[in-house]
Amino acid sequence: MPQPPKRLTPSNSALDLFGSEVRRYRVLADHSIKQLADKIPYSPSFIGAVERAESHCERNFAEHCDNTLDTRQALAHLHDGLFGDKKDGFPEWFRKWPGVEEDAGTLKVYEPQVIYGLLQTEEYASTLLFGDREAIEARMARQAILAREAPAPPRLVYLLPEVALWYDVGGRQVMEVQLQRLVEAVGPRLSVQVIPNGAPHPGNQGTFTLATMPDGEEIGYVETAARGIMMDRRKDISKLKDKFDAMWTQALPVNMSVDLINNTIEEKWKT
Repeated sequence: MPQPPKRLTPSNSALDLFGSEVRRYRVLADHSIKQLADKIPYSPSFIGAVERAESHCERNFAEHCDNTLDTRQALAHLHDGLFGDKKDGFPEWFRKWPGVEEDAGTLKVYEPQVIYGLLQTEEYASTLLFGDREAIEARMARQAILAREAPAPPRLVYLLPEVALWYDVGGRQVMEVQLQRLVEAVGPRLSVQVIPNGAPHPGNQGTFTLATMPDGEEIGYVETAARGIMMDRRKDISKLKDKFDAMWTQALPVNMSVDLINNTIEEKWKT
């Protein structure tokens, strides 16, 4: 017999409320999860995860559900109210960047100290954000772009130094699960490459991301001690591209990086 759907408590969180409303409108429209998935560009597993409050979603998901389930934009309106179109929970200077991530065709990322936000587990993010639920949910919401089906997720190239695998964020169990998440994330459109400890590279000055948009426009994001800065001047972008390419030449191939991450889990973080 199929298991009964998970009981939701909408008052628990914004995710629970949104998921319960997606389920309510789907049931009112007499659609199964599979029937809904056949009509929108999202998989049954993703729809189920949203309904169970186990995954965030983009506003586009709400819009597709609205159109298919004839809700008169109820879910998009609710999404805006709960998640602020993915702006709530972000510092003012960061608010434009999630939209760039969402539209980008390619993201090239270097993160020297902690795991990149789009690949963080909720427990790892919670430690870094000191349990701030609004900020945690906003960070988790950004990750929906990696699970979408249409348009295709951005091509993500992620470089990190080996020492980032060693920093204790939240304890052994959190680190074990986080590094496993890195390994599991690798796929046709997502690569994780580790720069071995001791390899010379110009990446010690801080975090940066290069986004290439579908029309070829390039936008950079650089973090400083005080704030993040978006930039699109050709001279600035050229410097970031040169720095990324220099580090890329020092990084291990993906398969060797995965082996290194797995070895680090076994040797340092296995619980």
